[in-house]
Amino acid sequence: MESLRRNILLACLFVLAGAPFSSYAEDHPFITVATTNSALKSGLLDFLVPSFTRSTGIQVYVAAEGTRHALESGELGECDVVLVHDRSRELQFMQNGFGSVRRDVMYNDYILVGPEDDPAKIQDMHDASAALRKIADVKALFISRGDMSATDLAERTIWTEAVGRQAPDRASWHLETGSSLQQTLVTAASMNGYAFADRATWVKFSARGHLRVVVDGDPRLIDQYAAILVNPARHPQVKSALGMTFIAWLTSPEGQAMIASYKLDGEQVFFPDYKP
Repeated sequence: MESLRRNILLACLFVLAGAPFSSYAEDHPFITVATTNSALKSGLLDFLVPSFTRSTGIQVYVAAEGTRHALESGELGECDVVLVHDRSRELQFMQNGFGSVRRDVMYNDYILVGPEDDPAKIQDMHDASAALRKIADVKALFISRGDMSATDLAERTIWTEAVGRQAPDRASWHLETGSSLQQTLVTAASMNGYAFADRATWVKFSARGHLRVVVDGDPRLIDQYAAILVNPARHPQVKSALGMTFIAWLTSPEGQAMIASYKLDGEQVFFPDYKP
């Protein structure tokens, strides 16, 4: 976001100096991508964008605001591309005419983390729903985001499968932070509770305390990401050609190979899966 502010300031200086903004924009083509916190804070976009810019000359300014807000930005025409991970919301976005092109790009996965003493005895389980039932049975402390983010909605889906509702009803052992995943993990670590996270954020998270991964490998925990071009028919200011260049690069052999090569602490956390 600092680079975005610097370039907006630079554009303003061009205008004040008498240079038309259109000439600046032609010489410095750029797009704005609204995305999830996990795609940015994992370091993935910082890894991918420089290669895209070198290949195309197009700058990418990223606004990481969570899937819900990213899609809202797309609905308002405030960005050119959204890169998000909530299929049901994405399909509704497309159905409502806010997006013109949608492509699956890659996936991450969700995990359950918990304390070393593991009071629910769910270590090494690969059925997230069964694991949450065991947590509920023993009333082990569980920390949720509770912010209606894509990650929070994914967790609520598993809770519904486990206990028949989206989350335990204000149970004393089930707390909601209403905050980011990082802050939720900080709370879980400080209180020695269980939490639901995506793997990329977990690997990047350093203040783990006594938390460790206790449940993973459930196919229902696949976390699919898609890139969507905001519909220029709805918002004429959308840079559709430049935005489509970005989406085409992400789904090209070069872009897919770059995604596969990105690692955190030696671990691959995003897996390309575009299928033409």
